[in-house]
Amino acid sequence: MLKFRSFLTAITAGVAALSGSAMAQTAVAPASANTQYVNAPIMKQIPSAPRASGHCGLFQTCASTKIGLGRGDFMVRFSGVGILPQDRDSRVWAAGPTGPMTELKHSRISTTNQAMPELTLEYFLTDNVSVDLIATSTRHEVNASGPNIPGGKLDVGSAWVLPPTLTFAWHFRPHKRFNPYVGVGATAMWFHSMHGANGMKLNSGFTGGPAVNVGFDYQLVGNWFFNADVKQVFVRMHAWAKGGVLNTAVAEGAKIRAHESLDPTVVSAGIAYRF
Repeated sequence: MLKFRSFLTAITAGVAALSGSAMAQTAVAPASANTQYVNAPIMKQIPSAPRASGHCGLFQTCASTKIGLGRGDFMVRFSGVGILPQDRDSRVWAAGPTGPMTELKHSRISTTNQAMPELTLEYFLTDNVSVDLIATSTRHEVNASGPNIPGGKLDVGSAWVLPPTLTFAWHFRPHKRFNPYVGVGATAMWFHSMHGANGMKLNSGFTGGPAVNVGFDYQLVGNWFFNADVKQVFVRMHAWAKGGVLNTAVAEGAKIRAHESLDPTVVSAGIAYRF
């Protein structure tokens, strides 16, 4: 009997030992898992991209750059311009020192072509309508020619012309890179710094007339545009000269008067900046 009790005691102790070992393993497992989680390597934080400063360079097209032209835009344009007088409908009169003025039939006045820089200011009143003012000054030589002029050709002199022109234009494609237009306006011509040839005095009256034009703007980059423009101006010039020696066949003190439709064609191309 004693041996049987000892045997039961031994079995009970073994079962208790086994149960304790299992509980110990169960308790340790989570700790081991937590230990692995805690000791896991930490990922390095990736630095974020720097914020955009919002600055757009002078020669850059950025997200904030407005495409094309429209209401409220103000432009300054610098161009090369060619003034090409058409010299239509010329009439020339001449007289000696004391004689009356006589029309020289089949004679005409001609003025030379000229190229100069031009400054244009333009403002858009609406998306489609703009107003612009051009300013330049060009120097032209004036000659008289015809069968009734001794020698066939006479050097009259030279003059500078200031022709400010105000134009209203209709733009067909507002807010597009390529924007053609047509316009109508008026010009005034002031002749200054006039010098007669061979000691003559050369003068001309102030004149003006209507103008029409056609052209286009093309957005190159950012607020920079390329412009090409052709204007046809309709003006009539009245000029006169007297004194000096017209040529070897005309005595000193002779006079000459001329009326002419200059009607210059004005061709320009240049770069503009929008503010």
